[in-house]
Amino acid sequence: MSPSANDVLTLAAAVVLVLSVLTLAGELLRARVTDDRAHPMIETYLTRVQSWWAMVALLGLAVLIGKSGVVALFAIASFAALREMVTYTTKTRADHLSLALAFFVVLPLQYAFVGFGMQSLFGTFIPVYAFLLLPVVSALRGAPGGFLVRVSETQWALMTAVFCLSHVPALMTLDIPGYAGRGVFLIVFFIICVQGGDLIEHGFGRRLGRVQVAPGISPKTREGIAAGIAGAALIGAALAWATPFGVAGAMAMAATASAVGMAGSLVFSAIKRDRGVKDWSHLIPGQGGFMDQLDSAIFAAPVFFHLTGQIWAV
Repeated sequence: MSPSANDVLTLAAAVVLVLSVLTLAGELLRARVTDDRAHPMIETYLTRVQSWWAMVALLGLAVLIGKSGVVALFAIASFAALREMVTYTTKTRADHLSLALAFFVVLPLQYAFVGFGMQSLFGTFIPVYAFLLLPVVSALRGAPGGFLVRVSETQWALMTAVFCLSHVPALMTLDIPGYAGRGVFLIVFFIICVQGGDLIEHGFGRRLGRVQVAPGISPKTREGIAAGIAGAALIGAALAWATPFGVAGAMAMAATASAVGMAGSLVFSAIKRDRGVKDWSHLIPGQGGFMDQLDSAIFAAPVFFHLTGQIWAV
């Protein structure tokens, strides 16, 4: 059953409502600031919300184009994220060919497999074939110094920026009984729940959180994480009608995706601290780069995809 115009309009209205509520919450917090100086936490929160208004608009445009538009959008996001990660990896001249193959062969092929619904290939191409091929290419170029570190960092960049992120458009390839042609709804559900949970965690945790989970790596707090996961579950319940999960299942899937996403954000924060940078890039004013925006979705995407496939798909 393909989504009707009413379904699409309802989903669009629900997304706008969620972002509007998050925006209103930020504006109310800003209005409560008594001095003339901007509050850094509130301004950062509002900047994040504003950036997601723009990203939702881009996703909406891709959805209007169709499946190819969604795949192309995430392929571009993967290219930008991979470029940001590679900037901070260890590499030598001997790695130039393997990096070129990663950007211009491995990445396009991965998304081509997703676009054509070739699940067996997009699930194994990078972690099996690319992971075995690219180290050989670097080895044939010589320069054994730091070889293991160089290879491992390139593989990690491919795994996260390309393999994991490609599982978002791959949601459209799942064969779920009674849900044919509605995979894009799963994508919107996943993104809104993960990012909504992140925004709630950021706003609640920075303002009311007390116990940091990883001091020195991230300001995330236990209270903020709990609020973010609970908020994601409530968002999931509100959007349950757009999924095959049912209300309870939607809440559980949203909470799981949010929790895994926050764990991923913590990992990427550790990498940035190790490299001595605050943001992956300065592409998005005030919010860093693609990796800074997508870090939670990157970790959560393959988990959400496989749980959905194992429980609800044929």
